Amino acid sequence: MSLLGNIIWLIFGGFVTALGYIIGGIVLCLTIVGIPFGLQSIKLGLASLAPFGKEVVESPHANSTLRIIFNLIWLVLFGWELALSHLFHAAILAITIIGIPFAKQHIKLIPLSLMPFGRDLR
Repeated sequence: MSLLGNIIWLIFGGFVTALGYIIGGIVLCLTIVGIPFGLQSIKLGLASLAPFGKEVVESPHANSTLRIIFNLIWLVLFGWELALSHLFHAAILAITIIGIPFAKQHIKLIPLSLMPFGRDLR
């Protein structure tokens, strides 16, 4: 089921979402200050390529001081917009029975898009 879900996900929007994250990450990496945020954006893009069969995992040092500060900066500058986008897409997809599994994947990506430092999709 995961393979079929990931293939359908890629065809109907997952590739475009991942491409947006990756391009945004590359643009953020153009400045020295933006490199940590750009790398997280690229990580989100790679995670959104195939979200079926994976879950959000927190690393052992996810709540270190520097990661908390970076997560707060991310949340204020980028995170809330990304989370609202995933929530909007999940609401649209949840209208139909066929779209419910895809809505669940968008819901799964919300915590990762809100605070990506110290978290990963595995």
